[in-house]
Amino acid sequence: MNWFLLVLKKYAVFAGRSQRSEYWFFVLFYFLIAIVLSIADSAAGLMSLEAGIGLFSGLFMLAMFIPSLAVGVRRLHDIGRTGWWILIGLIPLIGWIVLLVFAVQDSQPGTNEYGPNPKEAAA
Repeated sequence: MNWFLLVLKKYAVFAGRSQRSEYWFFVLFYFLIAIVLSIADSAAGLMSLEAGIGLFSGLFMLAMFIPSLAVGVRRLHDIGRTGWWILIGLIPLIGWIVLLVFAVQDSQPGTNEYGPNPKEAAA
């Protein structure tokens, strides 16, 4: 949960690097919270079947759009890629697979053009 809160503290920070654990723990807690809110939407009768989303889960996803984009860009920076690579996710299936491969790669060792390695700074 600390990783999720760390990303929220860096709400719109696109500069720097995010290690794998920061990115994947954010993704994990994002989906867990979204599932719980979707269940709450269904239980409260706030789920729109046409849109496939409810009030609480929709507000949560809207509030998390910028932090999730920022942590994705910082994750790309960590492997030495520009943040513009995030746009490849707009290509259905192929783009998502490419982003998944990028997200599971290990950090680029040492300092790169986006800053020092967060793994080395934590150790």
